[in-house]
Amino acid sequence: MLAQLPLALENDAVLARLVAETDWRAESITLWGKQFLQPRLSAWQGEKRYTYSGLTLEPLPFSALVQELRVAVQAATGRPFNSVLLNYYRDGRDSMGMHSDDEAALGPAPAIASLSFGATRRFILRHKRTKQTLTLDLHSGSLLLMAGDIQKNWVHGINKTSRPCGPRVNLTFRYII
Repeated sequence: MLAQLPLALENDAVLARLVAETDWRAESITLWGKQFLQPRLSAWQGEKRYTYSGLTLEPLPFSALVQELRVAVQAATGRPFNSVLLNYYRDGRDSMGMHSDDEAALGPAPAIASLSFGATRRFILRHKRTKQTLTLDLHSGSLLLMAGDIQKNWVHGINKTSRPCGPRVNLTFRYII
């Protein structure tokens, strides 16, 4: 499901507030036994801690704005979410490597709602077995729901880009068991 989320606030105002009001962190993850600084800033808000790639995130409470966005996302998707990972892509040099959100804490068939504000970035999906690749341009205000067996069968990510690119904040709402 890909849709535009109707909000009371303008998308540019939401982006500005998210950038200004979020406690952003530069986190390191462990891949293949080595530590790497993630090529973006992030924050974790919600009710539960979350662990991925050797990194455990302790939750901060939902900010007022993120709580408002969570309510809107839950209404649009019909799914409950108790936590959110916020990623701040400052420019085209920031990225998200190809991965699946398949941690046990998300359950066997997680629903993850991805809400974007700011610069349009290309979202890549690649099938794990067939290598079929799909791309979606995620525009400001777009809501993408990934559910069912997507995490089991596909990887996804955001590549770096050399073309001029403004800031983008992406919120991935999740239900942690």
